[in-house]
Amino acid sequence: MLHDPNRVYVFDTTLRDGEQVPGCQLTTPEKIEIAKELELLGVDIIEAGFPVSSPGDFNSVVEISKAVKNPTVCALTRANKGDIDAAIESLKYAKHPRIHTGIGSSDMHIKHKFNSTREEILERAVEAVKYAKRAVEDIEFYAEDAGRADVVYLAQMVEAVIAAGATVVNIPDTNGYCLPDQYGAKIKYLKENVKNIDKAIISVHCHNDLGLATANSIAGLQNGARQIEGTINGIGERAGNTSIEEVVMILKTHQVLGLHTQIDSKRFYELSQMIRTQMRMPVQPNKAIVGSNAFAHSSGIHQDGFLKMRENYEIIRPEDVGFPSATIVLTARSGRHALKFHLERLGYTLDKEELARTYNDFLTLADVKLDINDEDLHALMVYKLVKN
Repeated sequence: MLHDPNRVYVFDTTLRDGEQVPGCQLTTPEKIEIAKELELLGVDIIEAGFPVSSPGDFNSVVEISKAVKNPTVCALTRANKGDIDAAIESLKYAKHPRIHTGIGSSDMHIKHKFNSTREEILERAVEAVKYAKRAVEDIEFYAEDAGRADVVYLAQMVEAVIAAGATVVNIPDTNGYCLPDQYGAKIKYLKENVKNIDKAIISVHCHNDLGLATANSIAGLQNGARQIEGTINGIGERAGNTSIEEVVMILKTHQVLGLHTQIDSKRFYELSQMIRTQMRMPVQPNKAIVGSNAFAHSSGIHQDGFLKMRENYEIIRPEDVGFPSATIVLTARSGRHALKFHLERLGYTLDKEELARTYNDFLTLADVKLDINDEDLHALMVYKLVKN
């Protein structure tokens, strides 16, 4: 099935799962703009919406299908004919259409969401895949709440839907419940116990309720999954989804894993900013990869080490993710090396004794003013000249 066994396919659900965040709804033109940027980023699959949910979502899938040509365009459904019919209709202009259908796989969902039995749910899963397969060749099946599902039953479900025609099987940790070793073991079990697993790609779709979405996704990839589902900035319901930029940069940084994507990581920062603006969803400053502080150094010990050799405190170069540049932030925690760096950048050259005196004045100012900018440094040097 896979031409390159080490390639990881990137499935972006920013426009579907990400848009389910309260207050983050997008217009169709905004979705098209983001979809075009996702295409330039190099994502393999764009989940464009849930067509049966509203006329607006249906129209967005139609228009995104027209607007992009390289990525697969995916439409979400539940395991029923009405949903699938809507998805088929919405994807009629897609160059590479995919239907993403599925049903709950945990006993919790089977009993308390569907008021059903394992046997009935299995029948519904197979029937949905077969029904979708009549119109669209590429079918992804999601086993909702797989993170809490009995692994033997989950394997039975995965085997049945692959036999029915599923090309991708999605093993979601819907509630962000699993520990990485648990989730990785679940993927490994499927690889080793589903006899037709070689006929489909295993996909990981993790949520961040316990802050483990990225770790779980990596554990899944280490154990044989080859598609990762997530969003830009890690947005999504509740605590969010796996952050695509984090997974991609982990694979780039840890090449020992032997896995790679087709993503142009230099486009991450710009796209992150676009989504932050369009969705009115701030990015926390300490967010990995794209947060405003991701490449900021304020501790004197760190600044000194960074200025001697950036690799002392940077494992990713800011330019690799399109970040403007690393920053040496001047605060009361900064050392002489950082002050000297900024003064020389502004054209001031001081000998060792002058730097020591200036540094004492700088600390006095920094204790009062939390962030020291270029204007402050110029004023400091004027004050020093007048004082002398």
